[in-house]
Amino acid sequence: MKICRFFHENVERYGALHDGRIFLLPAAGVSAEGAEKLSLRESFDPAEVEFLTPTTPTKIVCVGRNYAAHAAELGNEIPSEPLLFLKAPSALITHGQPIKLPPQSKQVEHEGELAVVIGRECRKLTETDDPFSYVFGYTCLNDVTARDLQRKDGQFTRAKSFDTFCPIGVFIETELDVSDAAADGEGIRVSTRVNGVVKQDGRTGQMVFSVGFLIRYISNMMTLKPGDIIATGTPSGVSQLLAGDDCEVEIEGVGVLRNPVQ
Repeated sequence: MKICRFFHENVERYGALHDGRIFLLPAAGVSAEGAEKLSLRESFDPAEVEFLTPTTPTKIVCVGRNYAAHAAELGNEIPSEPLLFLKAPSALITHGQPIKLPPQSKQVEHEGELAVVIGRECRKLTETDDPFSYVFGYTCLNDVTARDLQRKDGQFTRAKSFDTFCPIGVFIETELDVSDAAADGEGIRVSTRVNGVVKQDGRTGQMVFSVGFLIRYISNMMTLKPGDIIATGTPSGVSQLLAGDDCEVEIEGVGVLRNPVQ
């Protein structure tokens, strides 16, 4: 099920995409119980609504260097445990909204990623806990990065948190399987295109630390709240974004996130 948040007639609502229409959800907010049933009595044409970011997280927890080839292309070693950093929620935009290049940077790059959206409070999980029972769903995310400032600062906050530097998809897909034992062992395809040219093309099976491991690990550092996002890392192939570019992040089974660059 694809869940979204939108404005209709100046009222914020949650809905689900079904047969090309947005059906109203009776429950408000992103939670494990929020997508139990649709209101089949009220639906909207997607062209009639103003889509918002599908979640309003208290935090966006990102994982650096979680694909070995990406770590190598930036001259970094693979970390022995997850390298975590936070991205400001004020950086969030959604599909179709522009990524704005800040004057402080001369090298802004894309990083297409699978994003995990938490569905219920998640704290201090053990090996016996099922991390996927805490997941609401998944969406596309672009961890836009001012690479020159990242190198200059020696840490990630400024380089990752400019306004518009966290595009995420309109929809949260609640039925995607990214479990550690997923189908063919290759996992979900994650790709990024700039002006139609493929720049990144990887699979979640190439992650250094799996999605399940990351949820457990992060939950033992900080309490994850409903709606919080975990950005799971990016494959190799990051490249510079320039004004006038069109950047697309595609996650297999989820959809496409497209943003123009200004």
